[in-house]
Amino acid sequence: MWFSQLFKLSKPDTYVTSLDFDEEGLLLLAACSDDSLQIYSAREGVHETMLLSQKYGCHLARFTHHSQNIIYASTKGDDAIRYLTTHDKSFLRYFRGHTAPVTELALCPSNDTFLSCSADNTVRLWTLESQNAQARLNLATPYLAAYDPSATVIAIASASTSSILLYDIRHFDKPPFATFDMRQYDPPRASRGNNIPEWTKLEFSNDGKSLLVTTNHSQGHLLLDAFNGELKAQLPRPYQPTWGILRSAPSSTPSKTPLGQGDTSFSADGRYVIGGSGADRDVVVWDTQGRVSREGEKKIIRPMCSLPCDRGKGAVVLWNHRYNMMATADTEVVMWLPDEHVGMKPL
Repeated sequence: MWFSQLFKLSKPDTYVTSLDFDEEGLLLLAACSDDSLQIYSAREGVHETMLLSQKYGCHLARFTHHSQNIIYASTKGDDAIRYLTTHDKSFLRYFRGHTAPVTELALCPSNDTFLSCSADNTVRLWTLESQNAQARLNLATPYLAAYDPSATVIAIASASTSSILLYDIRHFDKPPFATFDMRQYDPPRASRGNNIPEWTKLEFSNDGKSLLVTTNHSQGHLLLDAFNGELKAQLPRPYQPTWGILRSAPSSTPSKTPLGQGDTSFSADGRYVIGGSGADRDVVVWDTQGRVSREGEKKIIRPMCSLPCDRGKGAVVLWNHRYNMMATADTEVVMWLPDEHVGMKPL
C-alpha cells in the first residue's frame, strides 16, 4: 500500500483524535484537537467540509447509519454527547447524563442504538430517537466497548479489574454471560506508571472470531479468541515507544499527550492487523494467521512488514471495511491505497 492523499490541518500543533468512515465507506470523519470536525471524500480523495464545535470541543466522532448525521463526545463545557446533522450544521439532540468525560462511543451495526462509556464508571445504552438513556450499567472503569458483527454481543473492557465483560444486548440489564480475566497478560507493574492497564481500543474482527485489545504497553497488543477469551498471541510493535509517540489511554492520568482512539485496526477480512510502529513514522502489519513463536510462556506474532510513510506516524489508524483502503492520522490525515508497484518494507 502507499499513501495516496495527505491533508494538512489548520495548525502544526493540531492533532486528529479520532477517525471514522461512514457506512458506505465514501466519507472519512476526523475529530481534531482544535475543536473542529473535518470530513473528507474517501472516493475522490478531497476535503469536503469543516464543522466547528468550539464551545463544546469534540472527540470520538462517529457517523450514524445516515452519512449526514454525526454523534460525538464533548471535551469541554459538559460531558454530553451531541447529535449533529451536516446538512445545515444544526444539533438534532443532546444526550446528557454522564458526569465525567466520555471515553468510548460505539454505534450498533444493525440499528440506531449506541453505547457510551465514561470515566464516571457507567456504560449507557442510547437510541438516536430519544435524549434519555435506555439502560445503564455501573461498572469499575468501563472505558472501552465494542459490538460484535452480529450486533447481539457487546464487549466492555474494565481496565482497573483487568477484565473484559461480554453481555447479550437483549439482556443488557443482566450479568455478563462471560468474563475474560486479563490479569495474566498484564505487564509487570514496574513497567507501567500506574496499576491500570493502558488499553486504548477494543475491536472484534469481521468474522466475530477474534477480539483485539490495543494497548500502549511495550509487550504489544492482545489478540484473543472472542468465544473463550484465550490469548491467541501478543502483537508487539517493532520499536519501543517513547513518551509522546502514543496517545493517552482512557486509564491514564491527565497529561499533555493528545487524546486518541487506539492505533490499530483489523483489515476487512479479519486476517491482518494494521497499526502504529511505535516510532515516529510508518505503520506495520501483523498476519494473525502467520507464524506464532514462543518466547517462554508467551505466544508472539511479529509484524510481517512495514508500510513506509515519511509523513508522520500512525497515531490513529482505521481500515475502510467497504473499500480496500485505510486512513492514518496524527497532525495530518493520510489515505492509503493498494499499489502492486509499491513494495512493503521488510522488518
